[in-house]
Amino acid sequence: QLVESGGGLVQAGGSLRLSCAASGRTFSNYVMGWVRQAPGKEREFVAAISRSGERTYYADSVKGRFTISRDNAKNTVYLQMNSLKPEDTAVYYCAAEFSYGLGFVVKVQDYDYWGQGTQVTVSS
Repeated sequence: QLVESGGGLVQAGGSLRLSCAASGRTFSNYVMGWVRQAPGKEREFVAAISRSGERTYYADSVKGRFTISRDNAKNTVYLQMNSLKPEDTAVYYCAAEFSYGLGFVVKVQDYDYWGQGTQVTVSS
């Protein structure tokens, strides 16, 4: 089970930190990611992190502004979002995929497990 928190309403230029708490499985066996969906649009990859947390990958649209991290001891993955823009407004989903490898998952359709989502709204 994946449960997101930390969404809300923020002005452009502001910051938010999303959290995703995982339960029910061995968290460190899963690569984790954040995906977002704006109204009327398809789900969009945002960021991914490897099982150990050593490797990360970002969509170009958020690179330099967002930071993904994980704490395997707390079974939690985070998304620190800075310099937020109105176009970042979306429902943000935490996603997980079991992996034996050292990499990460960037294709939205490759994630098997999903949270319920948390709304992020950035006002101009």
